[in-house]
Amino acid sequence: MSEKKGVKDAYSIKTPEDSINLYRSWASTYDIDFAKQNDYRSPIEIAKYFDKYSNNNDTPILDVGAGTGLVGECLKSSSKEIDALDISPEMLEIARLKNCYSKIIEADVTKRLSINDNHYGAIVSAGTFTHGHVGPSAFDELLRIAQPGGLFVFTIHNKLYKKAGFDKKFKEIQKNITEPKLHEILVYGNNPDENYGNDKVIIAIFRKKKIYI
Repeated sequence: MSEKKGVKDAYSIKTPEDSINLYRSWASTYDIDFAKQNDYRSPIEIAKYFDKYSNNNDTPILDVGAGTGLVGECLKSSSKEIDALDISPEMLEIARLKNCYSKIIEADVTKRLSINDNHYGAIVSAGTFTHGHVGPSAFDELLRIAQPGGLFVFTIHNKLYKKAGFDKKFKEIQKNITEPKLHEILVYGNNPDENYGNDKVIIAIFRKKKIYI
């Protein structure tokens, strides 16, 4: 029997290949032994803030780093079209079975995506901008594929907000986005891990400006 995976494994990722390898072996048990067991709050909080800030024009939605579809499950009552994007085919197969996505896209968000400019009305993400995963440079590509006025709602691990330069990236792209609204939340409702149980993320909300420079 393989050793049970956890937050430490996820935070140990260094490359996209590491991510592919970890989630290949974790996909089938991720929802039960990680999300449910630890009461992983980020997906439902993303859905909550999306509902708070969105309007009828914020469609279709792209779920970046969709994994097993936890955000899609929380958003499916919105009746908007939702696509899933992730680097792990095994995680995406779990997401596909949940029938909450219109399209499944296997891709690396740190590279140019085969998606047209100005396509998505909203981009959401939970748990992707974190240790060892995706950094702030991905914002450029995500802004490219977002519609003018498109809504962004995503988590950033609070320990990386300044350390990884997310704050600097927001200043760099400030001409093209509205002033970000930042909300800090606890990631887990029930994680006894002494190192990670009290982890927090920042939920960042902004829109791509309608006049994009």
